[in-house]
Amino acid sequence: MSTLSLAVRDSSTMLRRNLLHARRYPSLTLNLLLTPIMLLLLFVYIFGDTMSTGISGGGTGRSAYIAYIVPGLLLMTIGSTVVGTAVSVSTDMTEGIIARFRTMAIHRGSVLVGHVAGSVLQSVASVVLVGAVGVAIGFRSTDATPLEWLAAFALLALFALALTWIAVGMGMASPNAEAASNNATPLIILPLISSAFVPVEAMPGWFQPIAEYQPFTPAIETLRGLLLGTEIGHNGWLAVAWCLGLTVLGYLWSKAAFDRDPK
Repeated sequence: MSTLSLAVRDSSTMLRRNLLHARRYPSLTLNLLLTPIMLLLLFVYIFGDTMSTGISGGGTGRSAYIAYIVPGLLLMTIGSTVVGTAVSVSTDMTEGIIARFRTMAIHRGSVLVGHVAGSVLQSVASVVLVGAVGVAIGFRSTDATPLEWLAAFALLALFALALTWIAVGMGMASPNAEAASNNATPLIILPLISSAFVPVEAMPGWFQPIAEYQPFTPAIETLRGLLLGTEIGHNGWLAVAWCLGLTVLGYLWSKAAFDRDPK
């Protein structure tokens, strides 16, 4: 069997393993998924009318705020979902299964690929679910063309891949599952201080650079532009650059930690 065939076979096996874990222990994924759903319902039905007036400058009701907030919540869903990946990787490390895999005749990279592929699939499924909730409460994207929908899906998948590799690195570097969950908390906090809920220009001047120069804001603005037809500007290439940079960083970090001899 060629090296490529071996890698594909073993990666598929590890992917099935991680999907089985997610199916047998869904509580972690569901708990993390509830965060963006609850925020969506809270901000739309409690703050929606007021926030919509502030953003649109008129009394358009909460429909304008639903359109504004859903793209940000879709990306926040990815950040929430990959926290479970960090916990899962850390659990594998601390329970000794990774050490066992190192002694077996399997492709070394398949362990990480299985975690990453499984997490990306879970993230996409979570995004679809949160998107369905958004549509159910009034979100519409009637002006987006099929090409823009395809680009939006590609951006979400690329963003999920980038954050997953970062989460895998966090899990590999954490001494236990609790530490992994804490270390991955910024992936949930960063969307809260981005343009997900209010425009950057509406924030205090000293805070605007914090919100603007981070990975979530350009990705949110790009997704918002694709789905709603707003101006994307330079956010498109910034979002792609952030995704590629985080993917490379997370991959190198994870690979170095995995190849390191256990203590």
